[in-house]
Amino acid sequence: MAKITRKPAPRKAAVPKKKAKAVVAKPNAPAKKPLKATRPWTPAEIHEAFSRFRKANPEPKGELEHVNPFTLLVAVVLSAQATDAGVNKATRALFEVADSPQKMLDLGEERLREYIKTIGLYRTKAKNVIALSAKVLSDFGGAVPRTRAEIESLPGAGRKTANVVLNMAFGEHTMAVDTHVFRVGNRTGLAPGKTPLEVELGLEKVIPAEFMLHAHHWLILHGRYTCLARKPRCEVCLINDLCRWPEKTV
Repeated sequence: MAKITRKPAPRKAAVPKKKAKAVVAKPNAPAKKPLKATRPWTPAEIHEAFSRFRKANPEPKGELEHVNPFTLLVAVVLSAQATDAGVNKATRALFEVADSPQKMLDLGEERLREYIKTIGLYRTKAKNVIALSAKVLSDFGGAVPRTRAEIESLPGAGRKTANVVLNMAFGEHTMAVDTHVFRVGNRTGLAPGKTPLEVELGLEKVIPAEFMLHAHHWLILHGRYTCLARKPRCEVCLINDLCRWPEKTV
């Protein structure tokens, strides 16, 4: 039988590797220009703004109903994350039966909850009101204290509560910063700040002393009824020509 000789298969020619494309560095994109800082208000502009507020509303009043410093303290504590109107609806009947720390303790936490159950977080707030009533009696002789530190030591009372009570009950030149004042201070450029405390200190620094007694009421009312969160009413704003907000509609 003849021997079969197999020829080796021809090798494939090597395919030359493609040269890597040279990476061409792209020129750096021009850096974005930093946003221009809002031009600060001048002292003359600030005086003019608050002169207008005073002329339009010479004696602004807080909208929380109360009959004495203690009921004011309770109303402010209850107003956290609630509307003034909602608090007033609940406290009208409450303050008829409990307008002092002792009467509040006599009422008791369970009955107090029934009066304020329409207010958000009413269980926690009832507990705080009973506890602060006890502390006002034991530590301050039944009278609402007159310093910020002492008021802040009461259950449920923070810096804003202290500022409201000191201003409205005792005539102190304090600046209570709620969501409305915080918005107005930042939006208008009057006192921009990342925290309520920054806005508070900024406003206290720039507002002339002659306006400080009523300043926080003017700003709260301005934020509540004119400088609204979603759709500011720039067309009726008393200070629209002074406001630094770039998106104002006038």
